[in-house]
Amino acid sequence: MNVEGRRYRTIWLKEGDPAVVRIINQLALPHRFEIIDLRSVEDVRRAVKDMYLRGAGLIGAAAAFGMYLAVLEAGSAAGDPAGFEAALRRAAALLKDTRPTASNLAWAADRMLALILRTPGGAGEKRERARLAAQEIADGDAECCRRIGLHGAELIKVIAEKKRGEPVNILTHCNAGWLAFVDYGSALSPVYAAFDQGIKVHVWVDETRPRNQGASLTAWELARHGVSHDLIADNAGGHLMQHGMVDLVITGADRVTRRGDAANKIGTYLKALAAKENGVPFYTALPSSTFDFTMDDGLGEIPIEERDSAELRFISGKTAEGRIETVQICPDESPARNWGFDVTPARYITGLISERGICDASEEGIRNLYPEGNPVPLRLGGSMPEESFPADFG
Repeated sequence: MNVEGRRYRTIWLKEGDPAVVRIINQLALPHRFEIIDLRSVEDVRRAVKDMYLRGAGLIGAAAAFGMYLAVLEAGSAAGDPAGFEAALRRAAALLKDTRPTASNLAWAADRMLALILRTPGGAGEKRERARLAAQEIADGDAECCRRIGLHGAELIKVIAEKKRGEPVNILTHCNAGWLAFVDYGSALSPVYAAFDQGIKVHVWVDETRPRNQGASLTAWELARHGVSHDLIADNAGGHLMQHGMVDLVITGADRVTRRGDAANKIGTYLKALAAKENGVPFYTALPSSTFDFTMDDGLGEIPIEERDSAELRFISGKTAEGRIETVQICPDESPARNWGFDVTPARYITGLISERGICDASEEGIRNLYPEGNPVPLRLGGSMPEESFPADFG
């Protein structure tokens, strides 16, 4: 993704200082573009927990880089195998506890832990292997999302041909663009790919309360890329579908079971119901790391994170004077409950878009794309060039 003419990913190692992980501060968007340095496992834990970074693929990459930082922190214990292993296991548990719904985070932390523990040699060898593995996970996430875009763009192209040059209207929920992954995104990757191919697209952007990821992140991304879009209230989607103003719904996912049930940002289920009622295709876009092949029943098995009620009771924004302020929007005495995700049963999902192609949201459909079950992640054979990771913005 380009920001003011410079290419960015959402997470990278600082040029000249590979002991520092850099991220885009998503809490500052859309009004400020900030880079934050993470230097410890605790920094990564806080960044994930407090949503300085968020999104399924990105928190998986963050977990991978967090485990790399854990190796740096435990380097002095590398000569003590038991102590070194205990330190890494503590780091993995700490990271996995931050966001229980998303499967990418645990997938990356467990993969890194297993790889580091079986790497022979001393601290130097383990440190370098961890760095390369974390970079490979990040590169793999970006490549998966690029491929998701190419597959999903074919769906948009078919609709565009039927509309004879009229824009294809796409509804999305929350943010599943490049900010939610290392690059490209999942739900928005097909939009960007279609747009870059010259297909006319227009995106209806749900505001996505209570964290407003649609209003603050998706709208910001689309504006940077030049894609036509309108911000809408969360509850407007059904009305638009009733009046034929939505051709396609694409959302991301934080965890998808082997039978196709999908957990995503709270409110996604209601969009799927409205799409089913109005005959609008509803697709879920995800990289393979978001599948959880150990789970059958999404409603009964996927853990649903309940977050701090303050996210619901307070809202931040820019005043007419240009100040960023936080205000309370409910009575002082009113409590709030803040479930972060809901589960859309597979029967409401038209199809799943992954890096391997598009399949039915069913056990058979998923097995056709992933006959091996838990897929082997993409191996890209090297890190991105250093110039892909700018030292700073501006």
